[in-house]
Amino acid sequence: MRLVYLGTPSFAVPSLERVVEAGHQVAAVFTQPDRPKGRGQKDAMSPVKDAAVRLGLKVYQPERVRRPEVVEQLRAIAPEAMVVVGYGQIIPQSILDIPPLGIINVHASLLPKYRGAAPIQWAIARGEKTTGVTTMKIDAGLDTGALLLKWETAIGGEETAVELGARLAVAGAELLVRTLAELSAIVPEAQDDRQATLAPILKREDGHIDWSLTPGEILNRARGFQPWPGAYGFLRGQRFHVWRGAIAEHELGPGVVAVDGKRLFVGCGSGAIELLEVQLEGKKRMAAAAFLNGFPMVAGEVLG
Repeated sequence: MRLVYLGTPSFAVPSLERVVEAGHQVAAVFTQPDRPKGRGQKDAMSPVKDAAVRLGLKVYQPERVRRPEVVEQLRAIAPEAMVVVGYGQIIPQSILDIPPLGIINVHASLLPKYRGAAPIQWAIARGEKTTGVTTMKIDAGLDTGALLLKWETAIGGEETAVELGARLAVAGAELLVRTLAELSAIVPEAQDDRQATLAPILKREDGHIDWSLTPGEILNRARGFQPWPGAYGFLRGQRFHVWRGAIAEHELGPGVVAVDGKRLFVGCGSGAIELLEVQLEGKKRMAAAAFLNGFPMVAGEVLG
């Protein structure tokens, strides 16, 4: 099948690799423009561009895919179908109308649950026990298109968004190849909007811990909001990240800190959590015991 592939993040790389491996003709890859990255703020390729170059594919990086000259360029390529995996731009109707077989999206949730930009993160943060990937035909709405195929999996009790994302990227790639192979036989299923939930793009303030939440809710957010924005409070005016923790039996007020030898605890709305891996602003991520070696805590100190 002659395809145009639109994608940007590392999640989209396995899908690109698998469609090429499956023998599809990827006539062009569209990805976001190179962006400044790292301490030196040098322009860096997106993960998808890096993979496309490695695979010898043509790469295009328009600032806005909806511009008339880009739409004409896509029309001239004449793909049978297009694939979108985390591209990062809204696809306008003028492009939706181009491929006769439609535009297929790989979305990292069991739609209609968790429509939006951060389905993996919010599924973990909200304590979901299962999730998956869905292929669908894109329409003009936000992840509202007709469903094609689904794959479901349990979320591990300690699994982070980074770890789950890596699993779903591979599973999504396999589901995409299967969807393309069976496309003529699949009967698209309309989504039930009444079952829809949203997974909006993350903001830094989403990571600020509300210590009145239960231990489980806080730990879910710590797992879900990795690598960014993380889950954090404020310690002596500095951002203090909680990367890993466990439910503890201590009874402490919300945000109140207790130290037992080299173990660090903080109170929540009901009960407490033991902080296992933390990071103070400007410092490296480290085990709580190592943190306490260099940063003595005062009994009864409160995390903001």
